[in-house]
Amino acid sequence: MNKKSAVFLDRDGTINEQRGYINHLSRFVLLPGVPQAIRRLNDHSISAVVVTNQSGLARGYFPSALLDAVHVEMKRLLAEEGAHLDGIYVCPHHPEAKIEQYRQACRCRKPQPGLIEEAAINLNLDLSRSFIVGDRWSDLECGIRAGVRPVLVLTGYGRGELEYIGPQKKIQPVVIAHDLSEAVERIIQLLEC
Repeated sequence: MNKKSAVFLDRDGTINEQRGYINHLSRFVLLPGVPQAIRRLNDHSISAVVVTNQSGLARGYFPSALLDAVHVEMKRLLAEEGAHLDGIYVCPHHPEAKIEQYRQACRCRKPQPGLIEEAAINLNLDLSRSFIVGDRWSDLECGIRAGVRPVLVLTGYGRGELEYIGPQKKIQPVVIAHDLSEAVERIIQLLEC
């Protein structure tokens, strides 16, 4: 079976508005154009996979049931526009977690590549033909460590990261996009080259 290309998507600040910890379902709001951008990936047979750190769970800011409810709502909102995700991979850990079961240094917390590596195995993905899209340099670093190309969006923390963090970093994005819609169009162009 042929391996598929994928776009790994950070969640907060890339898919939904960056509002700090989503500690209530009412705080989850999709950014404009996100369902249409993900549908473009679907239409091009490019796997759309969320990879997200959710240390608020480890810190006791919200229960796992709320995290599950947020992802059900995200999938529902995407489906309303004819879009779907191929997977959602979550790191609930933090080395200083309040909740003991989540207190660990792990390989899945970005910038570590564990979430991408797990998804690649589970979904039969070709990392050499894949990208990560995020609004933080930790997303880009995660992608590089996993062997995928990094794309920075200027939503969420993106503008500040570009201006204040990026100039000090060796790792640089292959694409800088205004939002997920522009990022997806650029990625499709690169894959068709």
